[in-house]
Amino acid sequence: MGNPLDQVASWPATAAAGVASAGGVLETVGPAGQPFKWASVTKLLTALAALDGVQRGLLDLDEPAGPPGSTIRHLLAHASGLAFDSDAVLARPGTRRIYSNRGIEIAAEILAARSGQPFGRLLADEICLPLGMAATRLDGSPAWGAVGPLSDLMNLAVELASPSLIDEDLLAQATRTAFGGLSGVLPGFGRQENCDWGLGFEIRDHKAPHWTGSKNSPRTFGHFGRSGSFLWVDPDAGMACVSLADRDFDDWARRAWPKLSDDLLAAHAA
Repeated sequence: MGNPLDQVASWPATAAAGVASAGGVLETVGPAGQPFKWASVTKLLTALAALDGVQRGLLDLDEPAGPPGSTIRHLLAHASGLAFDSDAVLARPGTRRIYSNRGIEIAAEILAARSGQPFGRLLADEICLPLGMAATRLDGSPAWGAVGPLSDLMNLAVELASPSLIDEDLLAQATRTAFGGLSGVLPGFGRQENCDWGLGFEIRDHKAPHWTGSKNSPRTFGHFGRSGSFLWVDPDAGMACVSLADRDFDDWARRAWPKLSDDLLAAHAA
């Protein structure tokens, strides 16, 4: 059936994509060194920084943070009840999955204050530089502001497939569903009765429709961004896939991304 990555060239965008395993990068297509906006894929970097902060004793996942009754864990899992982009409280913590940039920002602000340095500097020193992601920078919010090339995003995918900075058990906890059974809206794909999320990582589970493929296992985790970016890791397949583009997420991505994912998984299993 040919190389599934070849289809990226036919997308209505300038795009770069790649496939990796726990052992490293397998293959990429497109301009691997061109910087793109990551949008909400930034949350994966911020989640790693938070987990690193937990390891270093700067954060406790169950310490109070955000609205009354909420914790760092609630903030990272979009279960704090905070609104999308403000401090308005829309629900009691742990009762609804309300996707919240503000919750991620509050967690990052607490970590930055404890470390004594701006979050962008912390992200560079503790996450990006150790992972060989020197071309990636934070240009805006910890929830959506990363800008960097495919080569750096591939390094992040390899780290998430086989962690070196973060304890394996801690990453496993972060990539399992937190506060299970919560309903919510998956941005771009509508309401989901079980809108599962880990600690900064979206969990595929049985969501439908979804931006990954029908062949992705329920344990698949990752994130996509409105800038036309995505990263997923499928632990059952032993595979990760990432993409960046210069065209915002829309119907083109709803069609193209699941097909690419399914074709890559089929080729990988063959």
